Amino acid sequence: MPNIKSAKKRVKVNATKAAANKATKSALKTVIKKADAACAAGADTKVEAVRVAIKKVDQACAKGLMHKNKAARKKAQLAKKLNAAG
Repeated sequence: MPNIKSAKKRVKVNATKAAANKATKSALKTVIKKADAACAAGADTKVEAVRVAIKKVDQACAKGLMHKNKAARKKAQLAKKLNAAG
């Protein structure tokens, strides 16, 4: 545990931000899995699920939680699955 006041604060702030980032990443993974499942099942809501997933990917990229190339790759994969599903 740090002794300096500012270092103590950094520990607290870093823990808070890490928890927020973890929650956001987890929610992103869930949305992507739902979109994949909707495409695989051929559900009526597959277009909406992919649209929501792409939006979440863009938001994660904007927050710096995901590299821009990874975001582009994920979006391309989702679009490819949607097009393959018909």
